[in-house]
Amino acid sequence: MQPAVVVPLSVSTPGRRRRILVVDDHPLVREGLAKLIDREPDLLVCAQAEEADAAYAAALREQPDAVIVDLSLGGDSGLDLIRRLQEMPRPAAVLVVSMHDESSHAERAIRAGALGYVMKRESSGKVVDALRRVLQGKLAVSEALSSRAAERFFQRGQVADESPVGRLSDRELEIFRRIGQGQKTRQIAEDLRVSIKTIQTHCAHLKEKLDLPNATQLIREAVRWAERTSE
Repeated sequence: MQPAVVVPLSVSTPGRRRRILVVDDHPLVREGLAKLIDREPDLLVCAQAEEADAAYAAALREQPDAVIVDLSLGGDSGLDLIRRLQEMPRPAAVLVVSMHDESSHAERAIRAGALGYVMKRESSGKVVDALRRVLQGKLAVSEALSSRAAERFFQRGQVADESPVGRLSDRELEIFRRIGQGQKTRQIAEDLRVSIKTIQTHCAHLKEKLDLPNATQLIREAVRWAERTSE
């Protein structure tokens, strides 16, 4: 495994630009976001990281005003990192910028502590606008997500029409996503730093919750779901 990447960057005059930590496991994405942010007169990237542990260490060291997080990271998932960031003495505002469809991931990110969720296919302007909103302590999500949340609020007490995947725990969803991307049990265990037996137990729970008879069907369903949510 390659060593984690943490790139500390220069800091401008304190108080003039809000400092941003960018966390993504793709170098081109990190560099693109950094260039986008550094063009803004009120924003500055203070560090970059490619995986969760390095990102948390950078957040402790740099004390950024906001953290941009992808949900797919080496080691812990982006959701795990968001929760860890909330435990800091001075938590930074968190904006998720992810390829994963908001219908299955955004609400989980918000529950974990993020203030915003933007899909990577959105325009650069929307990313910057969302970043400024979370820096102000405001929620930055799409109108569609806001509408769904409002509908559920007014339907409290009624039976929710929730898909089986929506009932998975965050860890189960992470494993389901990795299965759909073609990862094997051993690789998932190594990436998540748990035992193979733990992953096998989660897979058993996945088959039960999704009403799937065997591992082959679990893989097929995971692949179909991954393809559908990445469109």
